[in-house]
Amino acid sequence: MREIHVGKITDAVRDLCLEANFHLRKDVLGALKAALQREGNPRAKRILSDIITNAKIARSKRLAICQDTGMAVVFLEIGQDAALVGGDLREAVDEGVRQAYRQGRLRKSVVRDPCLRENTSDNTPSIIHVDIVGGDRVKITVSPKGFGSENKSAVRMFRPTETPDAIRDFVLETVRAAGADACPPLVLGVGIGGTFEEAALLAKKALVRPLDEPSRKRHFAKMERDLLKEINALGIGPMGLGGKTTALGVRVDGAPTHIAGLPVAVNVSCHATRSARKVI
Repeated sequence: MREIHVGKITDAVRDLCLEANFHLRKDVLGALKAALQREGNPRAKRILSDIITNAKIARSKRLAICQDTGMAVVFLEIGQDAALVGGDLREAVDEGVRQAYRQGRLRKSVVRDPCLRENTSDNTPSIIHVDIVGGDRVKITVSPKGFGSENKSAVRMFRPTETPDAIRDFVLETVRAAGADACPPLVLGVGIGGTFEEAALLAKKALVRPLDEPSRKRHFAKMERDLLKEINALGIGPMGLGGKTTALGVRVDGAPTHIAGLPVAVNVSCHATRSARKVI
């Protein structure tokens, strides 16, 4: 059994929060640069160029990529042969978020109660998802999720007899409804199967999979390609002002489900799709 002091988790979460907010992921930046080369609309090209410049400034000056520095979503893959010692895991994660948002002068956007709306003033608590895996390591992925795009996400419970075309139409409907409000070009996570809540979690996890890593399942990889093509044919374009770059990528993940159901979730993310990862 390998002991890991929770203070190491605090340090890792702090560093990952800062990295994700200051450094746009290489795969997302690469997709933006490729889109700039393909885009024919002058206004869209100008916007894409500005987004790329913004990312460079954020990295060099250690400034937030976006003023909405998100609600911290933390994925923990904890090895079953690792023993966490020295304190409470949730508090260790939240302390890392707290330190990062203070040190990085990042906007604190979390309210304590969804109805009373009192700001916690330190961007905690975070959203934590834990998976127990083999080994004695802890993999930490931090994804600060902005809510301009989060608010445009959707879940639908389909009948099990529905075809893939119905799923496609639902994804396209979600993108049309988002329009300019989600700050396109978008990245979409699509979760299919499981239960109501697992479909949403699958969609959230899909957003941290790099855009240059298609699904290992052939039918999902084809769905990713087809959806991206059809979404970009909508003509919404960067910031909703027209063009062929409405989305940078679509990532689809699935899970076993009940014979009577077909849950589908679409988690919408803006061009500032942020995440960072570390193994300790």
